[in-house]
Amino acid sequence: MKTAEIKRRFLAHFAANGHPVVPSAPLPAISDPNLLFVNAGMVQFVPYFLGQQAPPFSRAVSVQKCIRTPDIDEVGKTSRHGTFFQMNGNFSFGDYFKDGAIPFAWDLATKSVDRGGFGLDPERIWATVYLDDDEAYEIWRRAGVPEARIVRRGKKDNFWSMGIPGPCGPCSELYYDRGAAYGAEGGPEVDEDRYLEFWNLVFMQFERGPGTDKENFPILGELPAKNIDTGMGLERMASILQGVDNLYEIDEVRPILDRAAELTGKQYGAHSGHAANQSHPDDVRLRVIADHVRTALMLIGDGVTPGNEGRGYVLRRIMRRAIRSVRLLGWQDRALPELLPVARDCMAPSYPELAADFERISAYAYAEEDAFLATLRAGTTILDTAITQTRTAGGKALSGDQAFQLHDTYGFPIDLTLEIAAEQGLDVDQEGFRRLMADQRARAKADAQARKTGHTDLSAYRSVLDTGGPVTFTGYSEVARESTVRAVLGTGGPRAAAVEGDLVELVLDTTPFYAEGGGQQPDLGMITVGGGQVEVLDVQQPVPGLIVHRARVLRGEVRAGETGYAEIDASRRRAISRSHTATHLVHQTMRNFLGESATQAGSLNAPGRLRFDFNTATGVAPSVLRDVEQQVNEVLLADLEVHAFITSLDEARRIGAMALFGEKYGEQVRVVEVGDYARELCGGTHVARSGQLGLVKILSESSIGSGVRRVEALVGMDAFNFLAREHLLVARLAELYRVPSEQVADRVQQTVTQLRDAEKELEKLRAQLVLGGAAAFAAQAKDVRGVAYAGIEAPEGAAGNDVRTLAQEIRGRIDPARPGVVAVAARANGKASLVVAVNGAARSRGLAANDLVKAAFSGRGGGSPDLAQGGGLPESEVPKLLLTVEKAVAGA
Repeated sequence: MKTAEIKRRFLAHFAANGHPVVPSAPLPAISDPNLLFVNAGMVQFVPYFLGQQAPPFSRAVSVQKCIRTPDIDEVGKTSRHGTFFQMNGNFSFGDYFKDGAIPFAWDLATKSVDRGGFGLDPERIWATVYLDDDEAYEIWRRAGVPEARIVRRGKKDNFWSMGIPGPCGPCSELYYDRGAAYGAEGGPEVDEDRYLEFWNLVFMQFERGPGTDKENFPILGELPAKNIDTGMGLERMASILQGVDNLYEIDEVRPILDRAAELTGKQYGAHSGHAANQSHPDDVRLRVIADHVRTALMLIGDGVTPGNEGRGYVLRRIMRRAIRSVRLLGWQDRALPELLPVARDCMAPSYPELAADFERISAYAYAEEDAFLATLRAGTTILDTAITQTRTAGGKALSGDQAFQLHDTYGFPIDLTLEIAAEQGLDVDQEGFRRLMADQRARAKADAQARKTGHTDLSAYRSVLDTGGPVTFTGYSEVARESTVRAVLGTGGPRAAAVEGDLVELVLDTTPFYAEGGGQQPDLGMITVGGGQVEVLDVQQPVPGLIVHRARVLRGEVRAGETGYAEIDASRRRAISRSHTATHLVHQTMRNFLGESATQAGSLNAPGRLRFDFNTATGVAPSVLRDVEQQVNEVLLADLEVHAFITSLDEARRIGAMALFGEKYGEQVRVVEVGDYARELCGGTHVARSGQLGLVKILSESSIGSGVRRVEALVGMDAFNFLAREHLLVARLAELYRVPSEQVADRVQQTVTQLRDAEKELEKLRAQLVLGGAAAFAAQAKDVRGVAYAGIEAPEGAAGNDVRTLAQEIRGRIDPARPGVVAVAARANGKASLVVAVNGAARSRGLAANDLVKAAFSGRGGGSPDLAQGGGLPESEVPKLLLTVEKAVAGA
């Protein structure tokens, strides 16, 4: 049974039993700041389980795309670890409980194929329940599972919680006996390779209290409204129904692996035993390729693009790991054009949008591979230099600093550094590398967390939300209102009051302040409470539904429970709204000229300016950029109405509203449209008519990463003031050149060309001057223990290339039969530099240029035995450098 058919049957079974089918959330569409990607089927339903939002349905079914990043390094080592997987799940929100969930699962698993089930042999299914869950035990027994195949297990295996205070409860899991060839008899307690888990039913019937010990956290009591969360691993079920050993042999993965094997001339599983138990390096690498190529396809399909941080970094890492694995197996050409179409064909039966959008997906993937291949070439050269320097200095290991620089600056994978270094007989200071990586991650995490949560524990925010419910935002229709201070939060959590000078966070029951989001900067302003006044410095939404005002108390005292008056900076809001509407227009216009693949990848809407990032594989021609700017301003002149309204997600899609990749939308969405020109899902604030923008001036367009470009623009008076300054500048240049304004650019170009030509001529003259004395310098070389030594200071103004050329020229004029050493020192920008050149006869005497430079610079500097250089000392050290080289020659 194909994987797509398993998915179809699962959805059909539960739809027929009253479960609305909920589409998979996009992989990056999560609101939990602790997650980069959706990693379980229940993630998009968490607000319902926690009681933060009322569910729009009492039961639901979904097949959720998932990514688990902790498994990246495990992929390939086993046959069961993968980064991308799909979770079939059915959910109940206070509707049915164990007596419904267990029969639903048993019926689908054992029902015959011709009746729409999976047709599993009921005699080979085992069930596990929590130790004292007699209710689940009895329901399984009534379903037909004999007592001998119902196993009671402890908290470690059969009790679930989210790891935070909240719902928890016992689990019941289904296992399939794959037969004696896979291990010993006795059930899941004996061998979980033979007895393969394929379904987990979670019964959320208790409430967990605070605690860090999973085995012994306190249970506060039974919940009145019990929920069901079940998860069936689609890949695991596919391996069972397709009769294969592991996830790499199912129909959605094996063709990718086979194509990789074909490219590299390898044969998967041909070495010994079952493929599931392989440890041969070829099989490991083929698994990495198959898993990571599929994962990359799904991530790019959901709007993630390769980058240097967050989700983009994860995508880049898995893509580069796959590319490198192909190269290690012997394929040196571009690999993704051979592999990604195979992955598309595997996944398109379940996700047809992958085929429709493959042009965009492949453009990003292939560009990333090209960039990485260039990185490999550059990084290998740098690594070779580091290895040479380490071995020359007698070292046994590359430093953690060197490995980290290769990784951080050049994107060179640490495992590749380890492998190449090992080939050269060197170790790598992995502990130092890991320490630097940990420091970098800690800084990045602290910065991101501080921006979002202000260093306050998330549990404090959740407590405020649980107590008072979501904060009502009224800023679409008003800029000021009376409100009640629900909570005052400090770094240690809730406070009774704040006094003058305190930096605190205020939660109001209702607020006109817009929390930063969707690229729009937050509102600023003032809140007056009784005799106290606070200045709002930032507004964030650390958990969904809770708007937090970060503020400084200017005077008086602010207490929780008091009534206050919140007023935003209205002029700032208007300026930001103009920028946000302008961003929508730039987005739509870019798509008009570049095609629908030019989707938004990020934005910043600030007072008077905007930054718009968008996906495209190539740069935008200046002529296209001018056309975009002109069309945007024509929309402004048309003075179109800007209208926002709430509608269903399905209706928004039907009318063509643009949705952003990676965003999680509810059933009801807000649509902002500018006449009939632009229509987009958006929660931000906007102007009433396009004419209120006044003017949009695009300043620049540039690359900010592989496949991502950035446009920056000014809006309104900021754009007008910029053009006014530009006009004055052009007028002044026209006056100086005594030409009309339209000829200024040509005259400036002429001037620049003339200056460059003059600089080239000066360079030639300077080089001639420097090299003109080479013969004389060679003739003046002194004899130092049989070595002709020329130690000179380069003429003033000699460039670095001139100094190297002079040293080589003098060396060439010394009789090659006579040992010769040339040292040329130079002064530039207050620093001294040195170049040493050694001829063949001197090398035969044991003299090496790199050794002489290191002697002069106390071990620093680099190069080859023929030519080496160093620098960085104060320019007053020039005479000492030349003398040191001479002494080193004399002592050789």
